[in-house]
Amino acid sequence: MHGRDSADIPTPGLLHAKAWAEAYELIDLQLSPLGLKAIEALSPGSGDVVLDIGCGTGQTLLQLAERVGTDGRVIGVDVAPLLIEIAKRRAEPLSQVRLIRADAQSLNLPAESADAVFSRFGVMNFADPVAAFANFRRILRPSGALAFTCWRSLRENELDCLPLSAVGLQPADESPFSFADPGQTRRILEAAGFRDIAIRPHDEKVSSGDLDAMMSVLLKVGPLGKIVRENPALRMTVEPRLRAALANLGDPSRVELLASVWIVTARAGATTR
Repeated sequence: MHGRDSADIPTPGLLHAKAWAEAYELIDLQLSPLGLKAIEALSPGSGDVVLDIGCGTGQTLLQLAERVGTDGRVIGVDVAPLLIEIAKRRAEPLSQVRLIRADAQSLNLPAESADAVFSRFGVMNFADPVAAFANFRRILRPSGALAFTCWRSLRENELDCLPLSAVGLQPADESPFSFADPGQTRRILEAAGFRDIAIRPHDEKVSSGDLDAMMSVLLKVGPLGKIVRENPALRMTVEPRLRAALANLGDPSRVELLASVWIVTARAGATTR
């Protein structure tokens, strides 16, 4: 374990981590194509050292490890012990993967020790985003690169707004959309010392599979999932309304909803000494 002692690390919502752990295979089906867009933009090569921020249950660790090969290293960082344990099991055969339970904002890795920093929806909840990205830049080599996927606005994401509107609820927490404004994201990265910043929109229909699979995911995670987790009595009312809305989309064997994200890339540039 690197960074702070585990006793000092803030533990995320247990309900959220439990829900994610229960449905991670279905969630991976939904989010994988969105994360792969950022991996393609990052273009890690054989022998690279890549830091995966908010690695969760580890799908992105496996995807990155395939690209860096056995001569490279992938360092996964997440604050949730339950998710880290799943990631450890999944990455066990891969000698190039290392996992750290830590608060990524204050991650204590050596300066100029990584070639790339990557994240799939793992950078939107920092208390001080400028400090967090400045720390990532410190860890990057001067030639290093950053790439991450983050959500655009709630209203642009059918994946989140359709379930909410179908059941007549408003989001209880919009922090997942804290990087929706590209101008604000650019200002954060510039303040952290990054250069050559590019913020590109990407839209893609995503799915966890059939109607039942999408129901399972949407009632566990995302804006509607958060409301249902915290107010379980609502499930009886919410579930039939959501099922009817998804069934109206067409083919129940594969239910797809539009996801709208930013693919953000930047370069570290020379380190100030």
